[in-house]
Parts: sequence; C-alpha cells; structure tokens
Amino acid sequence: MTYSIVVRCPRTGEIGVGVQSHFFAVGAIVSWAEPGIGAVATQAMAEVSHGPGVLERLRAGDAADAALAGALAADPHGAARQVGVVDASGRTAAHTGSSCIADAGHAIGEGFAAQANMMAAPGVPQAMADAFAATDGPLWTRIADALDAAEAAGGDIRGRQSAAILVASGDPAERPGHGILVDVRVDDHEDPLREVRRLAELSVAYARIDEAEQLLAQDHPEQAVAIYDELLSAHPTNTEFAFWAAVALAGAGRPQEARRLADPVLGSGDGDRWRALLARLPPAGLTSQDVVDELLR
Repeated sequence: MTYSIVVRCPRTGEIGVGVQSHFFAVGAIVSWAEPGIGAVATQAMAEVSHGPGVLERLRAGDAADAALAGALAADPHGAARQVGVVDASGRTAAHTGSSCIADAGHAIGEGFAAQANMMAAPGVPQAMADAFAATDGPLWTRIADALDAAEAAGGDIRGRQSAAILVASGDPAERPGHGILVDVRVDDHEDPLREVRRLAELSVAYARIDEAEQLLAQDHPEQAVAIYDELLSAHPTNTEFAFWAAVALAGAGRPQEARRLADPVLGSGDGDRWRALLARLPPAGLTSQDVVDELLR
C-alpha cells in the first residue's frame, strides 16, 4: 500500500505532499509540487506523468478538480490509478480507481486530500485528515504527523520501506529551481517515517545556514550569530553548524565563544580540511583575515 496526503497551509500558503509505502524510493514516483501552483500525489498502479501533467493543467488555470479530471480523461487505465491534488488556492480533488487494491479510499477537505490503497485496515485516509486538521506549526511537521497517524491506523498491509516529504512555497518561483522549501526522501529504511522526519528537520536547519551565510556576507555577524545559536541549541554535535557559528561569533567580536566552538572542529581528524576552508573565506567575502587569524590562534 501507499498512503499520501497533499496539503496547503492557509496561514503561509505553502503547499506540500507526504507519502509512505512498502516500495522502493516512493518519493521519486508519487510526490510532485510546484511553488505557487499546487501539489500532486500519483500512486496505486501509478502513472508518473499525472504528477507533472496535473501541475501543467493547474499552471494553465485549471482548479484542482478540473486538472485531475482532464488528466484522467486521457488515461485509459484510470481505474487502476489513485491521485490526490491540491492547488495554490487550497482547492482539492482525489480519485481512487475501482481497480485499486483494497482497502483503498480517500478523504478530502479544505486544504487537503488524503489517499491510501492496500490498507491493512480501513480508516487510514481519515486518520491522516484528522491529524492534519488537529495540528499546527510548520507544514512539514503537520505532514509528518499525518503520516504517523496513517501508520498508527494500520498503514500498509505489507509494512514500511520508503517515505518522502516535499514542501514548496505558496508563491510562484521567481527563477526556475527556486521555491522548494523541504525535499527529503528515504528510499529504503526499516523505519522510514522516523528517518524522513529527522531529515526534514535537518533540511530546515541547513536552510537557516544559507540565511546566516548571507548575513555574514552582508556584514551582519550579530544577526548570523542569533541563527547559529538557535541551530546549535537543536544540533549541538553538528560540526558544520559549529564551524560557521565560530566564524560568525569571531566576526561579532566574541572571540572566546568563537574559539570554544572552533577549537574542537579545527583540532579534529578533519581539522586540516576545516583550516584550509577557513583560509578561503576572506577572498570570498564571508569574513575578514582578522577573524581567520583569531580562530587559528
């Protein structure tokens, strides 16, 4: 079985899809999203082209139901398909073909469509719907909570293997390839839901590093320090976070705190690599030579 949920957050406008299956690399097949356009889950005897195809129809102005109907009308094997769609306005649609392996079904509501096939027990789509409606916070966490609820309701009759979470901005991307906020996949794992949640959390943290690096380049070390403090509080053993936090702290005139973080990194087994990287930062405009000298003292 595959169970999935496509969603839109009414507060942020973000759109996303989450999926789990006892099948290898399910995220490469099922999950589709485009910033400011919508999200699609295509599963069961999946026709992968329904992902980009439905998004193309949404981009052309179709609402979720019309986009899905148009795609299915051109599919001679629609009875074997299961598809969920949410558009950028939060309108939803879902289809469970009559040939999908039982138990199969879907549940739709404002801003979400949840679908499942080969369920161990009925009720998985509604469990996802209820969990999504009952939770708050970042969209990726609400998706993860919905997937956990699906598993608790019985999940896949075959077990678990792979999972994915994909979240896109609610605004159209200004440039191709931009606007994807979370894109993590677990292709083969004994506990894919736990692992995909861990990766999603780490993905969000690394996005914050990009923000902090931009602040460093703009000569705002104190603001960068605030971000690194937050990251290190959540990920105290992450070497990457510690290195960049040390650079930011030194640039903000806090050398003792900077060296406290930098010394274990620079003195580690990979210390030569980190010291070499540190020396490359001033030419790139990410810090000053004084900061490098301070950290290498």
